[in-house]
Amino acid sequence: MVRADVDAAVSALDGRPDATRSSTELAPPPPVTGTAGNAFDDSDDVVPLSTIRRLAAQRLTQSTQQAPHFYLTTGIDADALLALRAQINERLDDDGPRISLNDLLIKACAAALRNHPQVNSSWDTTRILRHGRVHIGIAVATDDGLMVPVLHDADRKTLTSIAREAHGLAGKARARHLLPAELSGGTFTISNLGSFGIDHFTAVINPPQAAILAVGAARHQPVVRDGELGVGTIMAVTLSVDHRVLDGATAAAFLADLKRLLERPFDIVL
Repeated sequence: MVRADVDAAVSALDGRPDATRSSTELAPPPPVTGTAGNAFDDSDDVVPLSTIRRLAAQRLTQSTQQAPHFYLTTGIDADALLALRAQINERLDDDGPRISLNDLLIKACAAALRNHPQVNSSWDTTRILRHGRVHIGIAVATDDGLMVPVLHDADRKTLTSIAREAHGLAGKARARHLLPAELSGGTFTISNLGSFGIDHFTAVINPPQAAILAVGAARHQPVVRDGELGVGTIMAVTLSVDHRVLDGATAAAFLADLKRLLERPFDIVL
C-alpha cells in the first residue's frame, strides 16, 4: 500500500498516469561532455594546449609526484636592498636597463649557491649531481605558459650584466624567440610574484633541480630593531627543496646565508 501511495503521488504531480512514466523519465538527463569527460556547453571556449604548456604540465606533474618537497620560509628585511637598488639606478646611463629587485636576487642567490654547493645540485635517479657552475633560471609567465630562461654562470657576472641579460631573456621568452641553449642547463630557479602583489607562495621544483626560490612582495610591516619598534620593508621568500637531494639543515643554512646577503647587499656587489 505504501508503494502504491507514493506512485500515485508522483503521477499526480506529473499529471500523467503511472503506466506512462518510466524509470528512465524519472532519472535526470546526463550531462553533455567533451572528449576529456568534462561538462561544457556552447558558451565555453576550448583552448588547445600549446607545446610549452603541455611540456610544463608534464614536468611539473613529474616533480610533484616524484620529488618529496619540503618548504622553508623566512622574512628578508629589504630596506637596505631597496636603498642600494635606488643608488645604483641613479648612477646608470639612461640607455641601459634599470636594476630590478629580481636582478639583486639573482646575484645574491648565485653567491649563496657558490657558498653552498650542495644546493646547486640535481637528482639523477641513482645519483646526485653537484654542479660546478651556477646557472640560474628565472620563471617568466607568457601567453603560451611558463618559461624558464637560464642565466649561465650567474655567479661570474656583474650586477649590470645580470640586469641586461635577464631583461633580454624575459623579452625573448614573451616573444617566443628563445633559443634551446637559453632554456637548458639550469641548476637553480627563482620565481618572483612580488610584482603581482603576492605576499607569499610555494613553488614547484623545476626537475631535476634540487630547489626553487619563491619570492613575494616587499611590504611595509612593523619591525623591532635594537629593541625599538618601527616600520620596515619585509619580503617573504620560500625555498622548495627536494628531500631526496637535501636535508633540512643543509637547506636552512643556505637560506640563512641568502638572507644575510640580501640584508647586507653591498657584500654582493663589491
